[in-house]
Amino acid sequence: MNLEAICQQVVELAHQVGAFISQEAASFDVSKLEYKGTNNLVSYVDKEAEKAIIQGLTGILPDAGFIGEEGTSDYRSETTNWIIDPLDGTTNFVHGLPPYAISIALLHEGQLLVGVVYELNLKECFYAWKGGGAYCNGKPIKVSQASSVNDSLIATGFPYNAHGKMDIYLAVLKEFMQKSHGVRRLGSAATDLAYVAAGRFEAFYEYNLNAWDVAAGILLVQEAGGKVTDFDGKDNYIFGGRLIASGHIGDDMLKLINKHWKND
Repeated sequence: MNLEAICQQVVELAHQVGAFISQEAASFDVSKLEYKGTNNLVSYVDKEAEKAIIQGLTGILPDAGFIGEEGTSDYRSETTNWIIDPLDGTTNFVHGLPPYAISIALLHEGQLLVGVVYELNLKECFYAWKGGGAYCNGKPIKVSQASSVNDSLIATGFPYNAHGKMDIYLAVLKEFMQKSHGVRRLGSAATDLAYVAAGRFEAFYEYNLNAWDVAAGILLVQEAGGKVTDFDGKDNYIFGGRLIASGHIGDDMLKLINKHWKND
């Protein structure tokens, strides 16, 4: 399996589908918006983009299955699956706000092999393949070298429907607000992770995440020299729903989060 060649094919596909999404953004009709659940938005753009991505990926690896946010394919492989978010940041998209991104990852026997995040507003395509490093628009990227939370800009997200731990989460947020350069909430976890990989954020953390939100970005961070764990400091971060991604402040992030999160 030539991972670099596969990655480049996925990058090309992301650009093709991105052109469709950007075209639709110019004339998007909010009346066509749908709700999958409380505050969980979806549009025809998400669905059509996912169909196009699946069609393109099938041409790259015909036997691979799919784990996609919009469920336009129910085929899963026992060994190899693409993990897809056709439009990460749908709420931003429908309100005409950046960022929003396409996120595509290849998972083989539990290992992430390829990750592509294409942020459409700045036309920045972040990509990585296992063992090959991480890149943005053809240029290598690396995580920040900052070594303390005090010198860091932190990214996070707020769950749109899982509010049972909100008080705990706000306590964590308060500490990061007080002890860092600041906290940003962009509304696209895939973009947040890409920005950690590029050294723009020192770290990102969130809970109630889905695999399609984070899979591609996880590989970006790892290949850019960063570290990814779950809230227990372990490796259940693709499907576990809780994630910390950082350059060199992961241990401090973990300690501060678990100061409030432990036993919950």
